[in-house]
Amino acid sequence: MKIPRITGKEVVAALEKAGFRVVRIRGSHFHLYNEKRDALVTVPVHSGKTLALKTLRIILRMADISVEEFTKHL
Repeated sequence: MKIPRITGKEVVAALEKAGFRVVRIRGSHFHLYNEKRDALVTVPVHSGKTLALKTLRIILRMADISVEEFTKHL
């Protein structure tokens, strides 16, 4: 399945639906944590800018979530 081209804000919203919660915002970086997965994820949120595919792939790996599961939450 292809990785979608989305903004950091959309990634944060999808991860929140997947059970993550924002624990800290430092500058333009949102830090989200999920207790069940014991995963801390950092998402850069720059207004209106689309995330690079490599960045999104790394975020999904850190969140221990598949592309299919992630797209369900979009």
